[in-house]
Amino acid sequence: MYNDNPHILIKEVCIDSFDQALIAEKRGASRLEICSQLNFDGLTPRVDDVDKIIKKISIPIKVMIRSRKGNFIYNEREVSFMEKEIGLFKAMGVKEFVFGALTKLKTIDLDVTKRLMATVNPMRVTFHKAIDYTDDIMKQLELLSDIQGITSILTSGGEKTAIEGTDRINQIVKKFGSRFNIIAAGSITNKNLETLSKQIKTSEFHGKAILGRL
Repeated sequence: MYNDNPHILIKEVCIDSFDQALIAEKRGASRLEICSQLNFDGLTPRVDDVDKIIKKISIPIKVMIRSRKGNFIYNEREVSFMEKEIGLFKAMGVKEFVFGALTKLKTIDLDVTKRLMATVNPMRVTFHKAIDYTDDIMKQLELLSDIQGITSILTSGGEKTAIEGTDRINQIVKKFGSRFNIIAAGSITNKNLETLSKQIKTSEFHGKAILGRL
């Protein structure tokens, strides 16, 4: 689901179980990001869980591709593994993926990103909060804007929370909002969403507690 009407608030909920997916849809989630191990900020989910959710849930879903916890600097073995994961989920009918890859210099790993994009094609991609760990978000977004298929950016504006990153998120929206769907993230909950939706100039928001604790 992409927000063609800026007056409609998109609530994207990250979940790591089938039961959470059911609850989130019932509470009015606009879209789900399916992960495993949210205690590690989300890893690739189990194939069986995604299969169950796809068959039961009617709202749009995205699937996280992240082979391990920790940083976003991947070696050849890890990249190959993620390519295989993407292939499995594509075969199941997944239409959008979420991933991010960086270099040791805190820049986008363009080689890995393009390689994963070739596997994803023609499906869509959200480049996730790995962007917040780069030294120059605006410059790195310029590079990502040249890669067809990356349709969304998940960001807290380089800060720990969306509240702290509000000004930078608004800068990102102003400069790149016509190229990407900018999804604000970072400790967004049902308690602060209304306030943040008035301060941050996007209509898409993401969090595991954006509809309350599931």
